[in-house]
Amino acid sequence: METQVVEDILIVGAGIAGLTTSLGLHRLGVRSLVLESSDTLRVTGFALATWKNAWKALEAVGVGTILRDRHLQVNGITITSLITGQPTSTVSFKDNGKHGSCEVRCVRRKLMLEALANELPSGTIRYLSKVVAIEESGFYKILHLADGTIIKTKVLIGCDGVNSMVAKWLGFKEASFTGRQAIRGCVELESNHGFDPMLKQFFGQGFRAGVVPCDQETIYWFFTWTPTTQGEELEENPAKLKTKLKQFVLNKLEKMPSDVRCFIEKTELDCFHSAPLRYRQPWELMLGNISKGNVCVAGDALHPMTPDLGQGGCCALEDGVVLARCLAKAFSEKSKEKKGEEDEEQYKRIEESLKKYADERKWRSIDLISTAYMAGFVQQANSKWVTFLRDKVLAIFLADILLKKANFDCGTLNSS
Repeated sequence: METQVVEDILIVGAGIAGLTTSLGLHRLGVRSLVLESSDTLRVTGFALATWKNAWKALEAVGVGTILRDRHLQVNGITITSLITGQPTSTVSFKDNGKHGSCEVRCVRRKLMLEALANELPSGTIRYLSKVVAIEESGFYKILHLADGTIIKTKVLIGCDGVNSMVAKWLGFKEASFTGRQAIRGCVELESNHGFDPMLKQFFGQGFRAGVVPCDQETIYWFFTWTPTTQGEELEENPAKLKTKLKQFVLNKLEKMPSDVRCFIEKTELDCFHSAPLRYRQPWELMLGNISKGNVCVAGDALHPMTPDLGQGGCCALEDGVVLARCLAKAFSEKSKEKKGEEDEEQYKRIEESLKKYADERKWRSIDLISTAYMAGFVQQANSKWVTFLRDKVLAIFLADILLKKANFDCGTLNSS
Protein backbone atom coordinates (compact mmCIF):
# COMPACT_ATOMS: atom_id res chain seq x y z
CA MET A 1 0.00 0.00 0.00
CA GLU A 2 1.38 3.41 -0.99
CA THR A 3 1.95 5.97 1.75
CA GLN A 4 2.63 9.66 1.16
CA VAL A 5 4.97 11.83 3.22
CA VAL A 6 5.55 15.61 2.92
CA GLU A 7 9.01 17.09 3.57
CA ASP A 8 10.63 20.52 3.28
CA ILE A 9 14.05 19.29 2.11
CA LEU A 10 14.85 15.86 0.73
CA ILE A 11 18.46 14.75 0.23
CA VAL A 12 19.08 11.64 -1.85
CA GLY A 13 22.23 9.83 -0.70
CA ALA A 14 23.87 9.52 2.73
CA GLY A 15 27.42 9.99 1.49
CA ILE A 16 29.82 12.80 2.35
CA ALA A 17 27.94 15.55 0.48
CA GLY A 18 24.49 14.46 1.65
CA LEU A 19 25.39 14.16 5.32
CA THR A 20 27.39 17.41 5.34
CA THR A 21 24.48 19.29 3.76
CA SER A 22 22.00 17.79 6.23
CA LEU A 23 24.23 18.54 9.22
CA GLY A 24 24.88 22.09 8.01
CA LEU A 25 21.14 22.68 7.71
CA HIS A 26 20.59 21.16 11.16
CA ARG A 27 23.18 23.51 12.68
CA LEU A 28 21.20 26.38 11.12
CA GLY A 29 17.90 25.12 12.52
CA VAL A 30 16.51 23.65 9.30
CA ARG A 31 15.30 20.05 9.16
CA SER A 32 15.97 17.69 6.24
CA LEU A 33 15.39 14.03 5.45
CA VAL A 34 18.20 11.95 3.93
CA LEU A 35 17.31 8.92 1.80
CA GLU A 36 19.87 6.10 1.60
CA SER A 37 19.25 3.12 -0.67
CA SER A 38 21.39 0.66 1.33
CA ASP A 39 20.69 -0.63 4.84
CA THR A 40 23.66 1.16 6.39
CA LEU A 41 26.24 3.88 5.70
CA ARG A 42 28.33 2.87 2.67
CA VAL A 43 32.11 3.07 3.00
CA THR A 44 33.44 2.10 -0.44
CA GLY A 45 37.02 3.30 -0.85
CA PHE A 46 38.24 2.82 2.75
CA ALA A 47 39.84 6.26 3.28
CA LEU A 48 40.32 9.66 1.70
CA ALA A 49 42.94 12.37 1.73
CA THR A 50 41.51 15.24 3.76
CA TRP A 51 43.26 18.47 2.89
CA LYS A 52 43.27 21.95 4.43
CA ASN A 53 40.10 23.01 2.59
CA ALA A 54 38.23 19.94 3.85
CA TRP A 55 39.17 20.65 7.47
CA LYS A 56 37.69 24.13 7.13
CA ALA A 57 34.41 22.54 5.99
CA LEU A 58 34.49 19.90 8.75
CA GLU A 59 35.06 22.63 11.33
CA ALA A 60 32.15 24.62 9.87
CA VAL A 61 29.75 21.74 10.63
CA GLY A 62 31.37 20.98 13.97
CA VAL A 63 33.08 17.60 13.50
CA GLY A 64 36.67 18.65 12.83
CA THR A 65 37.97 17.91 16.34
CA ILE A 66 36.31 14.48 16.50
CA LEU A 67 38.10 13.33 13.33
CA ARG A 68 41.36 15.18 13.94
CA ASP A 69 41.87 13.32 17.22
CA ARG A 70 41.62 9.92 15.50
CA HIS A 71 43.99 10.46 12.56
CA LEU A 72 47.67 11.28 12.14
CA GLN A 73 48.73 14.55 10.59
CA VAL A 74 50.67 13.97 7.36
CA ASN A 75 53.82 16.09 7.29
CA GLY A 76 54.56 16.08 3.58
CA ILE A 77 54.82 14.18 0.32
CA THR A 78 57.74 12.33 -1.23
CA ILE A 79 57.65 11.40 -4.92
CA THR A 80 59.84 8.63 -6.30
CA SER A 81 60.33 7.30 -9.83
CA LEU A 82 60.30 3.49 -9.95
CA ILE A 83 61.85 3.75 -13.42
CA THR A 84 65.06 5.38 -12.18
CA GLY A 85 64.70 4.40 -8.52
CA GLN A 86 65.41 8.02 -7.57
CA PRO A 87 63.28 10.46 -5.54
CA THR A 88 62.06 13.29 -7.76
CA SER A 89 60.77 15.70 -5.09
CA THR A 90 59.90 16.13 -1.44
CA VAL A 91 57.43 18.79 -0.34
CA SER A 92 56.62 19.71 3.25
CA PHE A 93 53.04 20.48 4.26
CA LYS A 94 54.28 22.67 7.11
CA ASP A 95 54.95 26.37 6.50
CA ASN A 96 55.18 25.86 2.76
CA GLY A 97 55.99 29.35 1.50
CA LYS A 98 53.20 31.02 -0.46
CA HIS A 99 50.62 28.37 0.47
CA GLY A 100 51.35 28.48 4.19
CA SER A 101 50.89 25.46 6.44
CA CYS A 102 48.59 22.77 5.02
CA GLU A 103 46.83 20.36 7.36
CA VAL A 104 46.51 16.95 5.70
CA ARG A 105 45.26 13.70 7.21
CA CYS A 106 44.14 10.44 5.62
CA VAL A 107 40.70 9.95 7.17
CA ARG A 108 38.93 6.63 7.25
CA ARG A 109 35.72 7.03 5.29
CA LYS A 110 33.66 5.04 7.78
CA LEU A 111 34.72 7.31 10.65
CA MET A 112 33.95 10.45 8.64
CA LEU A 113 30.46 9.30 7.72
CA GLU A 114 29.76 8.16 11.29
CA ALA A 115 30.99 11.48 12.71
CA LEU A 116 28.60 13.39 10.44
CA ALA A 117 25.67 11.01 10.95
CA ASN A 118 26.03 10.88 14.75
CA GLU A 119 25.50 14.63 14.99
CA LEU A 120 22.16 14.45 13.17
CA PRO A 121 18.83 14.13 15.01
CA SER A 122 17.44 10.61 15.23
CA GLY A 123 15.37 9.70 12.17
CA THR A 124 17.15 12.09 9.79
CA ILE A 125 18.49 9.20 7.69
CA ARG A 126 15.94 6.82 6.16
CA TYR A 127 17.69 3.62 5.08
CA LEU A 128 16.53 1.11 2.44
CA SER A 129 14.99 4.03 0.53
CA LYS A 130 15.77 3.61 -3.17
CA VAL A 131 14.34 6.32 -5.43
CA VAL A 132 12.79 4.86 -8.58
CA ALA A 133 11.02 7.89 -10.08
CA ILE A 134 10.87 11.69 -9.85
CA GLU A 135 7.95 13.81 -11.02
CA GLU A 136 6.81 17.42 -10.77
CA SER A 137 3.72 18.68 -9.01
CA GLY A 138 3.37 22.46 -9.00
CA PHE A 139 5.95 23.93 -6.62
CA TYR A 140 6.86 20.47 -5.32
CA LYS A 141 8.74 17.40 -6.49
CA ILE A 142 7.30 13.95 -5.88
CA LEU A 143 9.61 10.99 -5.34
CA HIS A 144 8.53 7.38 -5.62
CA LEU A 145 10.51 4.85 -3.60
CA ALA A 146 10.97 1.16 -4.30
CA ASP A 147 8.95 0.22 -1.19
CA GLY A 148 5.89 2.12 -2.47
CA THR A 149 6.39 5.24 -0.35
CA ILE A 150 5.67 8.56 -2.06
CA ILE A 151 7.42 11.68 -0.74
CA LYS A 152 6.40 15.20 -1.66
CA THR A 153 9.15 17.79 -1.11
CA LYS A 154 9.78 21.51 -1.48
CA VAL A 155 13.49 20.93 -2.22
CA LEU A 156 15.24 17.97 -3.85
CA ILE A 157 19.02 17.62 -3.47
CA GLY A 158 20.83 14.88 -5.36
CA CYS A 159 23.87 13.58 -3.48
CA ASP A 160 23.40 10.15 -5.02
CA GLY A 161 26.87 9.64 -6.43
CA VAL A 162 28.41 9.11 -9.84
CA ASN A 163 25.32 7.31 -11.19
CA SER A 164 22.97 10.00 -9.89
CA MET A 165 19.29 9.78 -10.83
CA VAL A 166 18.84 13.44 -9.85
CA ALA A 167 21.73 14.54 -12.11
CA LYS A 168 20.11 12.62 -14.96
CA TRP A 169 16.80 14.39 -14.21
CA LEU A 170 18.65 17.74 -14.48
CA GLY A 171 19.90 16.73 -17.93
CA PHE A 172 23.45 15.61 -17.17
CA LYS A 173 24.90 12.68 -19.08
CA GLU A 174 26.45 9.69 -17.38
CA ALA A 175 29.98 10.34 -16.10
CA SER A 176 32.64 9.62 -18.71
CA PHE A 177 35.20 6.83 -18.40
CA THR A 178 38.84 7.90 -18.45
CA GLY A 179 40.16 4.52 -19.57
CA ARG A 180 42.04 4.31 -16.27
CA GLN A 181 41.45 2.05 -13.30
CA ALA A 182 42.07 2.35 -9.55
CA ILE A 183 42.73 -0.29 -6.94
CA ARG A 184 42.52 0.83 -3.31
CA GLY A 185 43.39 -1.06 -0.18
CA CYS A 186 43.59 -0.67 3.58
CA VAL A 187 45.50 -2.75 6.12
CA GLU A 188 44.92 -2.72 9.88
CA LEU A 189 47.80 -3.99 11.98
CA GLU A 190 47.74 -5.24 15.55
CA SER A 191 50.57 -2.92 16.59
CA ASN A 192 52.17 0.37 15.59
CA HIS A 193 53.19 0.24 11.93
CA GLY A 194 56.15 2.61 12.38
CA PHE A 195 55.47 4.25 9.00
CA ASP A 196 56.58 7.88 8.64
CA PRO A 197 53.65 10.34 8.65
CA MET A 198 54.24 11.08 4.97
CA LEU A 199 52.34 10.53 1.73
CA LYS A 200 54.73 8.43 -0.33
CA GLN A 201 53.96 8.43 -4.07
CA PHE A 202 55.59 6.30 -6.73
CA PHE A 203 55.46 6.65 -10.51
CA GLY A 204 56.20 3.96 -13.06
CA GLN A 205 55.62 3.33 -16.75
CA GLY A 206 51.88 3.99 -17.07
CA PHE A 207 50.98 3.70 -13.39
CA ARG A 208 50.96 5.61 -10.12
CA ALA A 209 50.84 4.37 -6.52
CA GLY A 210 50.72 5.89 -3.06
CA VAL A 211 50.93 4.80 0.57
CA VAL A 212 49.92 6.89 3.60
CA PRO A 213 49.08 6.20 7.26
CA CYS A 214 45.60 6.92 8.67
CA ASP A 215 46.47 6.32 12.32
CA GLN A 216 49.10 4.39 14.29
CA GLU A 217 47.79 0.97 13.17
CA THR A 218 46.17 1.63 9.77
CA ILE A 219 47.76 2.13 6.35
CA TYR A 220 45.85 3.17 3.21
CA TRP A 221 47.24 2.66 -0.28
CA PHE A 222 46.18 3.14 -3.91
CA PHE A 223 47.29 2.07 -7.35
CA THR A 224 46.05 3.57 -10.65
CA TRP A 225 46.83 2.34 -14.14
CA THR A 226 45.50 2.05 -17.67
CA PRO A 227 44.20 -1.53 -18.05
CA THR A 228 45.18 -3.98 -20.73
CA THR A 229 42.78 -6.80 -21.62
CA GLN A 230 43.93 -8.57 -18.44
CA GLY A 231 43.14 -5.50 -16.33
CA GLU A 232 39.66 -5.24 -17.80
CA GLU A 233 39.08 -8.92 -17.08
CA LEU A 234 40.02 -8.32 -13.45
CA GLU A 235 37.40 -5.60 -13.20
CA GLU A 236 34.63 -7.73 -14.71
CA ASN A 237 34.70 -10.26 -11.89
CA PRO A 238 36.65 -8.81 -8.94
CA ALA A 239 35.12 -11.12 -6.33
CA LYS A 240 36.66 -14.22 -7.93
CA LEU A 241 39.90 -12.63 -9.05
CA LYS A 242 41.08 -10.69 -6.00
CA THR A 243 44.07 -12.97 -5.58
CA LYS A 244 45.14 -12.18 -9.15
CA LEU A 245 44.36 -8.52 -8.51
CA LYS A 246 46.72 -8.45 -5.52
CA GLN A 247 49.44 -10.24 -7.45
CA PHE A 248 48.97 -7.87 -10.38
CA VAL A 249 49.64 -4.85 -8.12
CA LEU A 250 52.61 -6.46 -6.39
CA ASN A 251 54.18 -7.41 -9.73
CA LYS A 252 53.84 -3.83 -10.99
CA LEU A 253 55.38 -2.53 -7.78
CA GLU A 254 58.27 -4.97 -7.57
CA LYS A 255 60.75 -2.05 -7.49
CA MET A 256 58.92 -0.32 -4.61
CA PRO A 257 60.98 -0.31 -1.38
CA SER A 258 60.19 -3.46 0.62
CA ASP A 259 59.36 -1.51 3.80
CA VAL A 260 56.52 0.16 1.85
CA ARG A 261 55.49 -2.73 -0.39
CA CYS A 262 55.03 -4.99 2.66
CA PHE A 263 51.83 -3.15 3.60
CA ILE A 264 50.24 -4.12 0.29
CA GLU A 265 51.41 -7.71 0.86
CA LYS A 266 49.72 -7.71 4.28
CA THR A 267 46.39 -6.39 2.94
CA GLU A 268 43.57 -8.96 3.23
CA LEU A 269 41.73 -9.79 0.00
CA ASP A 270 38.43 -8.37 1.29
CA CYS A 271 40.22 -5.03 1.80
CA PHE A 272 40.86 -4.58 -1.94
CA HIS A 273 38.54 -2.43 -4.03
CA SER A 274 38.80 -1.97 -7.79
CA ALA A 275 36.87 0.53 -9.90
CA PRO A 276 37.16 2.39 -13.21
CA LEU A 277 37.98 6.10 -12.93
CA ARG A 278 35.22 8.39 -14.21
CA TYR A 279 34.72 12.14 -14.44
CA ARG A 280 32.22 14.79 -15.55
CA GLN A 281 33.16 16.56 -18.76
CA PRO A 282 33.92 20.16 -17.67
CA TRP A 283 31.86 21.69 -20.48
CA GLU A 284 28.81 19.86 -19.14
CA LEU A 285 29.04 22.02 -16.03
CA MET A 286 29.60 25.13 -18.16
CA LEU A 287 26.50 24.49 -20.28
CA GLY A 288 24.30 22.40 -17.97
CA ASN A 289 22.10 23.07 -14.95
CA ILE A 290 23.61 22.43 -11.52
CA SER A 291 20.28 23.65 -10.21
CA LYS A 292 16.87 23.94 -11.80
CA GLY A 293 13.92 25.33 -9.88
CA ASN A 294 13.93 23.55 -6.52
CA VAL A 295 16.37 20.79 -7.53
CA CYS A 296 20.19 20.66 -7.40
CA VAL A 297 23.09 18.22 -7.12
CA ALA A 298 26.23 18.05 -4.96
CA GLY A 299 29.22 15.78 -4.39
CA ASP A 300 29.95 13.08 -6.98
CA ALA A 301 26.51 13.65 -8.50
CA LEU A 302 27.81 17.10 -9.47
CA HIS A 303 31.56 16.72 -10.02
CA PRO A 304 32.85 13.16 -10.31
CA MET A 305 36.61 13.54 -10.79
CA THR A 306 39.74 11.44 -10.95
CA PRO A 307 41.60 11.02 -7.62
CA ASP A 308 44.83 12.66 -8.78
CA LEU A 309 44.44 15.73 -6.55
CA GLY A 310 42.79 13.87 -3.67
CA GLN A 311 40.01 16.48 -3.79
CA GLY A 312 36.81 14.53 -4.58
CA GLY A 313 35.68 14.08 -0.98
CA CYS A 314 37.08 17.47 0.06
CA CYS A 315 35.04 19.19 -2.66
CA ALA A 316 31.92 17.31 -1.50
CA LEU A 317 32.44 18.71 2.02
CA GLU A 318 32.72 22.22 0.56
CA ASP A 319 29.49 21.65 -1.40
CA GLY A 320 27.65 20.69 1.77
CA VAL A 321 28.66 23.81 3.68
CA VAL A 322 27.89 26.19 0.81
CA LEU A 323 24.57 24.52 0.00
CA ALA A 324 23.41 24.53 3.62
CA ARG A 325 24.36 28.20 3.97
CA CYS A 326 22.49 29.25 0.83
CA LEU A 327 19.42 27.10 1.34
CA ALA A 328 18.86 27.85 5.01
CA LYS A 329 18.22 31.49 4.15
CA ALA A 330 15.27 30.49 1.97
CA PHE A 331 13.63 28.87 5.01
CA SER A 332 14.60 31.50 7.57
CA GLU A 333 13.08 34.42 5.65
CA LYS A 334 9.40 34.84 6.50
CA SER A 335 6.98 35.40 3.67
CA LYS A 336 4.89 38.57 3.76
CA GLU A 337 2.49 37.19 1.19
CA LYS A 338 -1.04 35.98 1.79
CA LYS A 339 -1.64 32.33 2.62
CA GLY A 340 -2.43 31.33 -0.96
CA GLU A 341 0.76 32.93 -2.28
CA GLU A 342 3.17 31.46 0.30
CA ASP A 343 4.11 28.39 -1.75
CA GLU A 344 5.02 30.47 -4.79
CA GLU A 345 6.97 32.98 -2.73
CA GLN A 346 8.96 30.28 -0.95
CA TYR A 347 9.59 28.45 -4.24
CA LYS A 348 11.15 31.64 -5.62
CA ARG A 349 13.37 31.98 -2.55
CA ILE A 350 14.44 28.35 -2.85
CA GLU A 351 15.16 28.75 -6.56
CA GLU A 352 17.31 31.82 -5.95
CA SER A 353 19.20 30.16 -3.09
CA LEU A 354 20.03 27.11 -5.24
CA LYS A 355 21.12 29.37 -8.10
CA LYS A 356 23.48 31.14 -5.72
CA TYR A 357 24.88 27.78 -4.63
CA ALA A 358 25.30 26.68 -8.24
CA ASP A 359 27.08 29.90 -9.19
CA GLU A 360 29.43 29.56 -6.22
CA ARG A 361 30.32 25.94 -6.94
CA LYS A 362 30.42 25.82 -10.76
CA TRP A 363 33.92 27.16 -11.44
CA ARG A 364 35.47 25.50 -8.39
CA SER A 365 34.13 22.16 -9.68
CA ILE A 366 35.31 22.80 -13.26
CA ASP A 367 38.77 23.78 -12.00
CA LEU A 368 39.21 20.64 -9.88
CA ILE A 369 37.84 18.24 -12.50
CA SER A 370 40.07 19.67 -15.24
CA THR A 371 43.22 19.92 -13.13
CA ALA A 372 42.79 16.42 -11.71
CA TYR A 373 42.34 14.98 -15.20
CA MET A 374 45.46 16.68 -16.55
CA ALA A 375 47.51 15.80 -13.46
CA GLY A 376 46.50 12.18 -13.91
CA PHE A 377 47.49 12.25 -17.56
CA VAL A 378 50.97 13.51 -16.70
CA GLN A 379 51.48 11.41 -13.56
CA GLN A 380 50.41 8.17 -15.23
CA ALA A 381 52.08 8.83 -18.57
CA ASN A 382 53.15 5.90 -20.71
CA SER A 383 55.27 7.78 -23.27
CA LYS A 384 58.97 8.14 -22.57
CA TRP A 385 59.18 11.89 -23.20
CA VAL A 386 56.26 12.73 -20.87
CA THR A 387 57.75 10.37 -18.26
CA PHE A 388 61.10 12.15 -18.59
CA LEU A 389 59.50 15.58 -18.15
CA ARG A 390 57.45 14.33 -15.20
CA ASP A 391 60.45 12.94 -13.36
CA LYS A 392 62.92 15.73 -14.21
CA VAL A 393 60.80 18.89 -14.44
CA LEU A 394 57.17 18.52 -13.42
CA ALA A 395 57.36 16.61 -10.11
CA ILE A 396 57.74 19.71 -7.92
CA PHE A 397 55.15 21.57 -10.03
CA LEU A 398 52.62 18.74 -9.53
CA ALA A 399 53.22 18.71 -5.77
CA ASP A 400 52.70 22.48 -5.72
CA ILE A 401 49.34 22.05 -7.48
CA LEU A 402 48.15 19.80 -4.65
CA LEU A 403 48.82 22.58 -2.14
CA LYS A 404 47.40 25.29 -4.38
CA LYS A 405 44.04 23.53 -4.83
CA ALA A 406 43.83 22.80 -1.10
CA ASN A 407 44.36 26.49 -0.28
CA PHE A 408 40.64 27.25 -0.50
CA ASP A 409 38.09 28.37 2.09
CA CYS A 410 34.40 27.57 1.56
CA GLY A 411 33.47 29.83 4.47
CA THR A 412 31.39 29.15 7.56
CA LEU A 413 27.70 28.29 7.72
CA ASN A 414 26.82 31.88 8.49
CA SER A 415 29.09 33.74 6.05
CA SER A 416 31.08 32.95 2.88
